[in-house]
Amino acid sequence: MQSTPTKIWYKQFWPWFLIFVPLTSMVLSFTMMRLAFTSEDSMVVDDYYKEGKGINLKFQKVQKAKDLNIQTLVKISAEYVAISFVSGAPSKGEVLTLNFFHSTQDYKDFSVTLLRDAKGVYRSPLEVDVSGKWQISLQPLDEDWKIQKVVSLPIGQPFELNP
Repeated sequence: MQSTPTKIWYKQFWPWFLIFVPLTSMVLSFTMMRLAFTSEDSMVVDDYYKEGKGINLKFQKVQKAKDLNIQTLVKISAEYVAISFVSGAPSKGEVLTLNFFHSTQDYKDFSVTLLRDAKGVYRSPLEVDVSGKWQISLQPLDEDWKIQKVVSLPIGQPFELNP
């Protein structure tokens, strides 16, 4: 009878395969832990009570815009923003602020100041790429009222921005 020579354990496939699986999972786990501890989540708010009180103020500002019957048409192109009031235009011709809040990347957030021209249209040049999903909010400098909407830009035609 002949006996087949057996290989030494470290020259076989299965022991290395069985070592590789848990080792890979440990490396991935430590990598995920390092990312969790070193990267900052900008979407998390520390003071929930303060944020809750702020939400009530937002609702009051939106309700004020509804009471003033503010209705606007917004045209956003690559070069400029133009807002014309259908109803409820500010009587003093005050300066307006249009805030752009990116849905997922807070470092892209920015604001533009809109000035009224002779035709009553509020305009401002844009120097930032606005393609993507944005929450935009329109308000005067005194923040008396507020209108907001979520839009995906670019849009070729004017859209309504109403409370």
